[in-house]
Amino acid sequence: MVSPPDDIQLAPPPRRAKRVKRVRNIIFLKDVAALGLSAFGGPQAHLAMMLRLLVDKRRYLTAAELLELTALCQILPGPTSTQTITAIGFRLGGPNLAYLTLLVWMLPAVCIMTCAGLTISYLDKEQVARLVQYVQPVAVGFVAYSAYKIAEKVIHTKTSVALMVVAAMLVYRFQVPWLMPLLLLAGGLITTFRYRKIPQETKLPLRIEWPNFLLWLGIFIGAAVLGQYTHWLPVRLFENFYRNGSLVFGGGQVLAPLFYTEFVEFKHYLSPEEFLSGLGMVQALPGPNFSFASYIGALAMRRDGSGLDGQLLGALVGAVGIFMPGTLLIFFLIRFWDQLKRYRVVKASLEGINAVSAGLVCAATFLLYHPLPDNPINLALIAATFLLLLWEKVPSYLIVGAALVAGLVF
Repeated sequence: MVSPPDDIQLAPPPRRAKRVKRVRNIIFLKDVAALGLSAFGGPQAHLAMMLRLLVDKRRYLTAAELLELTALCQILPGPTSTQTITAIGFRLGGPNLAYLTLLVWMLPAVCIMTCAGLTISYLDKEQVARLVQYVQPVAVGFVAYSAYKIAEKVIHTKTSVALMVVAAMLVYRFQVPWLMPLLLLAGGLITTFRYRKIPQETKLPLRIEWPNFLLWLGIFIGAAVLGQYTHWLPVRLFENFYRNGSLVFGGGQVLAPLFYTEFVEFKHYLSPEEFLSGLGMVQALPGPNFSFASYIGALAMRRDGSGLDGQLLGALVGAVGIFMPGTLLIFFLIRFWDQLKRYRVVKASLEGINAVSAGLVCAATFLLYHPLPDNPINLALIAATFLLLLWEKVPSYLIVGAALVAGLVF
């Protein structure tokens, strides 16, 4: 039998390639589970942890690719960090891995918030506040680290610096949810005019697959019509959450005033005290803030008189209703995003989009710091978290765990 020349590399057998891919997917899901259990602080802090684990350590994608996906998800309605990590799963292993990624990512927070909704009458708000008192400055440290790393990797021109600074100042001054997608689009439009400086690439045929978009639109219209003509509370709750998940921009923080107005002031599904207790808990939990919907769904079903089963159904309806629209929309766009990026106009726009994204994270650092007590302990915790992350020797979950233990001890 003649052996192949040394300079010819044989492709791995198909069975071995499948096994390697399966192992990589399992490792990726373990990383997603680690993030779901340790990613405190909202989308900006989630981005910092994704940057550290998925980019710097595992190299599933580059920092620029992560920022592109994050910016794409920020333009869409729905939970930004959830859409981002689902899109990463889609790129690595297709729809099946993306669905598993979504489930592994959201499950810890949804389960905890469901349990909180079932037992809220027995929880002490002051004890919860003491438990998480040191987690909040640690989360600000994560955001500061994210701002530094992102600026280091994507800011290379004077135009990028200007866009980053202007975006940070505007978001810091005007805290309205519609401003963020508007700034991302404006930043992309400004750098689009520099497309002639980018080398041309072979353009792939742009094939747009419409089923996920049509499914999103069909459920949106169908739920609205069905909710109007039925008195069954789970259906009405699904319509409420699906509508909010389809129309809200700016992440989980924007949900709070919308949910309060609809479910507390207008529909009286829960009391202001219950709402604020749940809001405090979801801010202290890892994972997506949109898991707050499962808490509200569990409490809303008390009035239905169906007991524990009904409350569990309400929590499930809340989770599915709030996460489904954003998932369908990112599944629609991610399928042709790589083809779209090959156009010079689109590629040029990414410079501005990335610069604005860096500005949004810079602004988030200061916005998240303001609610904290201005004392040396919080400043020291922010600085220590930033330096530990920069050192790259201490895992993120150990930093957060130490903050939780400190809240229990002190």
